[in-house]
Amino acid sequence: MVGAIFGSTVGKKAIMATTGVILLLYLIAHMLGNLRIFFGEESINRYAVWLREIAEPLLGYGGLVWVIRVVLTLSVVLHIVTATQLARRARQARPVRYATRPKVQGSYAARTMRWGGVIIALFVTYHVLDLTVGWLNPDFEHGEVYDNIVVDFQHWYVALAYTAAVVVVGVHIRHGVASALRSLGVTTARGERVVNVAAIVFATALVVGFLSVPFSVFFGLVG
Repeated sequence: MVGAIFGSTVGKKAIMATTGVILLLYLIAHMLGNLRIFFGEESINRYAVWLREIAEPLLGYGGLVWVIRVVLTLSVVLHIVTATQLARRARQARPVRYATRPKVQGSYAARTMRWGGVIIALFVTYHVLDLTVGWLNPDFEHGEVYDNIVVDFQHWYVALAYTAAVVVVGVHIRHGVASALRSLGVTTARGERVVNVAAIVFATALVVGFLSVPFSVFFGLVG
């Protein structure tokens, strides 16, 4: 059963869709958690503690956070692997390449999804080492979420790297959401326009939400 799912094209697409939804839900939750910084130092620091205490009777202190990390790691790996496998199958199904490939074929997001995934994976690694583990942040203090964020984003190069990565995430999400909505059976021109607008609005909202924190810190509105 498992082998059939992983081996078939339909199964791989189902895995991509499932892992994509998991990652998308995490991004929404993470963004909303980040926005607590605008309610003050105590609010976001308490939120970080709450995440570690919420399942303490069952999983121990911080247990839920580790469960989330494991699920996210598996989701990212499966998402990248299945995306790569589906891309290879698509190429193999068309053994003769086009002599000339029209530029209108596929959106910019679709053509850069693979490299976008690599950039996102690299940035997530850096982000974890910077603000979660603290190895790349010399001023990192465990448990001081507010101070760690403020100190970090006061550096222009950190804010710039974060901005670039979030924009890539936004492009990736725009294409992913549009593709998911199309798979529901959108066939009309009007439906296609609605799908594109919905995907752009959703991706833009996430990008703005994430970037509001580093921009506010860098320009002195927070801290």
